Amino acid sequence: MKLFRKYADCCAGGKSEYRDPNARGLLSILAMIAAALASAALLILGGCASSAGIRSVAQTIAPETAGLDSRAKTPELAADWWRSFDEPALNDLVERALAGSPTLKVAQARMTRALAAVAGAQAAAGPQVNGELDVTRERLSATSIYPPPLGGSIVTLANGQIGGSWELDFFGRNRAAIDAAIGTQRAAQADLQAARILLASSIARAYGQLGRLIGQREIAERTLKQREDLLALTRQRVQSGLDTNVELRQSEGALPDTRQQIEQLDEQIALTRHALAAFTAQPPNALDGLTVTLRSVKPIPVPAVVPADLLGRRADITAARWRIESALGDVKNAKAQFYPNINLTAFIGLNSIGLSRFLKSDSEQYGVGPALRLPIFDSGRLRANLSGKAADLDVAIESYNVAVIDAAHDTADQLASLRSVAFQQAQQASAQAAAESAYDLATQRYKAGITNYLTVLNAESTVLSQRRQFVDLKARELDVQIALIRALGGGYVPDTQRLAQD
Repeated sequence: MKLFRKYADCCAGGKSEYRDPNARGLLSILAMIAAALASAALLILGGCASSAGIRSVAQTIAPETAGLDSRAKTPELAADWWRSFDEPALNDLVERALAGSPTLKVAQARMTRALAAVAGAQAAAGPQVNGELDVTRERLSATSIYPPPLGGSIVTLANGQIGGSWELDFFGRNRAAIDAAIGTQRAAQADLQAARILLASSIARAYGQLGRLIGQREIAERTLKQREDLLALTRQRVQSGLDTNVELRQSEGALPDTRQQIEQLDEQIALTRHALAAFTAQPPNALDGLTVTLRSVKPIPVPAVVPADLLGRRADITAARWRIESALGDVKNAKAQFYPNINLTAFIGLNSIGLSRFLKSDSEQYGVGPALRLPIFDSGRLRANLSGKAADLDVAIESYNVAVIDAAHDTADQLASLRSVAFQQAQQASAQAAAESAYDLATQRYKAGITNYLTVLNAESTVLSQRRQFVDLKARELDVQIALIRALGGGYVPDTQRLAQD
């Protein structure tokens, strides 16, 4: 205020260096801004629309509450973890899907839209400049501001000007809007990474399922050949009078049953290949020749408990956390709308009656000044908006809590399953060895005429069951390994760098 008084004194007749139109113009602008700020302060102190009593009530869940252990660390996983299985066909499928999957393109489009929203929020906080040019043929009122002969005549009105405005963000409304947009953009970016991890894991699991089905079909083929050999042997024994037609019919009935199993497996193999083709955006029959052989699964370090740093390793949790940040920005923006909106506006241009004088210097017009708007009574609109944004924040926080709990349970489930599968494999290996030995002995005794065909069938059924269990457990091991990799974040690394627009 001392500066304003100094300017006023000088312009009124003080020191000569302040006696110029520019100084007086600057004084006028500063005085208007000061008056606007003073008016804003008085209106705020006077108590207009109030945000009192509206706030978020949700709280983020503590890691230990979700069962996360701060002492454990998540194993380091490569972003291209699927390469560790040493399957070139799997590598090709995943890379093809990541390059052309429509699902990922949808997520990418959402992130692009969020980036555009960030740019829009940032643009709204900066100066705005617009131009306009109007030419109107108009009859002027004879009883208005225009004296005769203009009043009552038909003239051409020309107006051309450039106008600018800049909102002075004293209360952080624009900053909050930018923060909300950035939170949404970063959540969309994390969602894209989560979609990539989910797609890669889905393809790897379908690939393992195809390997299981092909392995089961190979066992069914060996079973069919084995039963054909037994049928031939039974016919020889019937002809020799060592067996009856009962054993012959039992042996013949086993063949259609095995062929039916093979057909069922062929159907499932075809459907799984179609699913993989869909994942990679290819025609349904594009992978008809794809064959998978289950190999030894490369183990990854397995934590004893669910680690607390899992929160920073999963893209879905990161996305949920950024949605909280976006909701916080929306709440701040809603609160700022209770405060004055102060704009600095200016314009310069030409205005004339008649086109012949439009470009003359006397047609020049310009102006500059602040504008202040403050909500006084809005029937509760601003409070309703703030209440809704606070509820959105509660939703974001509770959604984050759900994501944390689900991630902890998902990881714990996969750890438990992996340990169980390892134990089952050890037991199954012993059982299969015993079954194979018993079947060989039963077959030899049957050929020697010491035992009957029923003993062979029983021994064979046990062997086939163990062989199927071996393939199923091998596929299960791979499936749980992939599920655990996804549960541990799938090699996701959060982007800690701030956006260029930030």
